[in-house]
Amino acid sequence: MPFKRATLAFSLIAAFSGQALAQSCPAGAAAVTYPVSKKVEQQDNYHGTTVADPYRWLEDANSAETKSWVQEQNKVTNAWLSQIPQREAIKARLTKLWNFERYGVPSKKGGRYFFSRNDGLQNQSVLYTAKNLNETPRVLLDPNTLAADGTVALAGTAVSPNGKYLAYSTAASGSDWNEIKLRDIETGKDLADHIKWVKFSNTAWAADGSGFYYSRYDEPTEANKLAGVNYFQKVYFHKLGTAQDADVLVYHRPDQKEWGFGAEVTDDGRYLIINGSHGTERKNRVFVKDLKAKDSKVEDLLVQFDASYNFIDNDGPIFYFLTDKNAPRSRVIAIDVRKPGSENWKEIVPETAQTLTGASIVNKQLVLNYLSDAHSAVKIVDLKGKHVRDIALPGLGSAGGFGGKATDTETFYAYTSFTTPATIYRLDMKTGKSSIYRQPKVDFDPSAFDVRQQFYTSKDGTKVPMFIVSKKGMKLDGSNPTYLYGYGGFNVSLTPSFSVANLAWVEMGGVYVVANLRGGGEYGEAWHKAGTKLQKQNVFDDFIGAAEWLVANKVTSPAKLSIGGGSNGGLLVGAAMTQRPDLFGAALPAVGVLDMLRFQKFTIGWAWTSDYGSSDNADEFKALVKYSPLHNLKQGGCYPATMVLTADHDDRVVPAHSFKFAAAAQAAQGGAAPILIRIESKAGHGAGKPTTKQIEEVADRWGFLTRALDMQPAAPAASTTGGQ
Repeated sequence: MPFKRATLAFSLIAAFSGQALAQSCPAGAAAVTYPVSKKVEQQDNYHGTTVADPYRWLEDANSAETKSWVQEQNKVTNAWLSQIPQREAIKARLTKLWNFERYGVPSKKGGRYFFSRNDGLQNQSVLYTAKNLNETPRVLLDPNTLAADGTVALAGTAVSPNGKYLAYSTAASGSDWNEIKLRDIETGKDLADHIKWVKFSNTAWAADGSGFYYSRYDEPTEANKLAGVNYFQKVYFHKLGTAQDADVLVYHRPDQKEWGFGAEVTDDGRYLIINGSHGTERKNRVFVKDLKAKDSKVEDLLVQFDASYNFIDNDGPIFYFLTDKNAPRSRVIAIDVRKPGSENWKEIVPETAQTLTGASIVNKQLVLNYLSDAHSAVKIVDLKGKHVRDIALPGLGSAGGFGGKATDTETFYAYTSFTTPATIYRLDMKTGKSSIYRQPKVDFDPSAFDVRQQFYTSKDGTKVPMFIVSKKGMKLDGSNPTYLYGYGGFNVSLTPSFSVANLAWVEMGGVYVVANLRGGGEYGEAWHKAGTKLQKQNVFDDFIGAAEWLVANKVTSPAKLSIGGGSNGGLLVGAAMTQRPDLFGAALPAVGVLDMLRFQKFTIGWAWTSDYGSSDNADEFKALVKYSPLHNLKQGGCYPATMVLTADHDDRVVPAHSFKFAAAAQAAQGGAAPILIRIESKAGHGAGKPTTKQIEEVADRWGFLTRALDMQPAAPAASTTGGQ
């Protein structure tokens, strides 16, 4: 999430008081009459700079006043969207496209295979199990039965080593809060065990299946459970058949309220590994407990917090880690826990020009997943680092999975691209041969689309890649409605992936563009760091540079160019539209971090300071306030048509960000373009959103753009017989 340099107190206050100057707007009647958003006399002093916050009252999502405001805003938005003639046709086409069978990557545990499947329009994917790949699988857990409207999602699963029990986590209405329950795999019946107040946690079974480790926070109050700050995460052990109150506290740090912990048990059952994080920084600590030694304690292993150390597997006391220590694009090392000093580390796979993003050990070989200019390349080496083979992928796409144990001779992975639905492959680790296990069939013709990767130059001369997806034969006359998407933060890489939502947009005659901005992880930690804290403006410059290239090369024009992104990407959109409102015809900031001065005061927001910095720091405040979308709206500014998207149960980026930004933008807008906000109910930051809600939201997004960009979409595509 973002930053830049400070402005004077006068201009900050003026932005809300109507005194700031902005570019003139074309004459025209306002398109929308907005609900009244009252202003209050709220001012804060940041290191001697006074900043007004007149919509502070909207931070209280539980107040009757805020709830009334939400209701009235949704009425205005729904009325505007209802006037779009193409809206229903778009929704119908999306529904048809969405209706295809899709699978998750299988895993094997306790002599069984487990995988997810969605028959097409199910709100939630269903978990299946089978003893072998040839038998008909049976349903193990159907989340669609947990809530009639599909708003309870399966957030995580863990099978006991003996294959007897399934620990499964659920999330309701999109919240980050999870509950863990247990199911007998043979009978399909749940046990009485019930764990609450779990967040940002995996589930790690003990080798004997007697119980599992998990991480949780203290129980919040009802009033603050969706907005209260999350501190002091703890690791517990839950013994089967006991109440949560009896769970044993394994590790916590009362001296470090911001440290988070995740537990993992090695495949041999010998060691408990606890990963210690501090916010979203890609640096971590590693602690180890010998589970075979009587009365053993959790011991320090890697605690300098100087790099990322991702545990891969172990061979007795030899631990393999994927790390960026002294290797910004990452490498694999081996550490003997009996003599863990760095002078004793052994490099297995050195850093290369490609970015190493994942590693696993299967068939006593390392499967290495690289990024090469933002698309996947997979290699296999032995445990000494000697090259065995490359895995041939179908094209310019993304591959993921490759799980398993060191003793397994097979693994599974998914391959996807912009025009290839996620296809599941079985990889024979002995021969290196990949075979299709499941291949979806979607109602479209992939040969009708063109995908290319384009490099452009950002403001400071940095070369940045982007993917451009369009119908074949696109005319370069500046008339193409275009949707430019980005993220640019937290070391997250945007790689090619299939989306029926984006497919529908291109079918309509639109161009879909993904920019691989700094702040992401496409080129390693240096690329990530170049888009953080005092250098966050690089991310916005990269995004604006992509837009300028698209206009200069006549892919589109400002009037036909829209921008979108979610979460940190919502910040990106907010910053871009306030810095260069002349460059865009429409903006769709979703669940965005839009108040950069107060984000750290809610739920897990404090953890983002590793990327953003904090307004509590004088120098970082100066950077943050210069690009904070909420604080850079200018009274009378000519902003593009905007639809802010958020949800009432978003406890990752609380909806107050979107509420305040929408209210301020409506007040500031000097032009006729609408500033709307779409507030979803019983939904959160995005994970686990039911299929019905996803289709409705996408239909509204594309419908909004057809009107905002004065777009005449192509007729819905005809059914195909040769689609993938």
